Amino acid sequence: MKYLHTMIRVSDPAETIRFLELLGLREVKRMDSEAGRFTLIYLAAPGDEDAQVELTHNWDETSYEGGRNFGHLAYRVDDIYALCQTLMDAGVTINRPPRDGHMAFVRTPDNISIELLQGGDRLPPAEPWASMPNTGSW
Repeated sequence: MKYLHTMIRVSDPAETIRFLELLGLREVKRMDSEAGRFTLIYLAAPGDEDAQVELTHNWDETSYEGGRNFGHLAYRVDDIYALCQTLMDAGVTINRPPRDGHMAFVRTPDNISIELLQGGDRLPPAEPWASMPNTGSW
């Protein structure tokens, strides 16, 4: 397993980037989604580009309250199906099953979202995951 990033939602990307640059982080990647009406901006400390902070700016959102600005932790895993099975066997709810063999979401006991991403190529669809519905927000 490898740590990838932590996602936070931001109302003012420029202001947040200015702040993070003061800490020494630098922008390493950016993606705009016209269809989804959001921008993703990834920042990292020089020399540690693999440990990133993902800023998500939802274009129509003006502010976040009640902790909704914290998004999720993300980890790349060797076998997403095996890990999700281990978690499910331990009683963990799979909020977004890995139907596509690529991505899943689970939550900690305190409702913090954890994104699991298959390392390398996505795995072929497999049961029970391919037909399993989402069980909540992720």
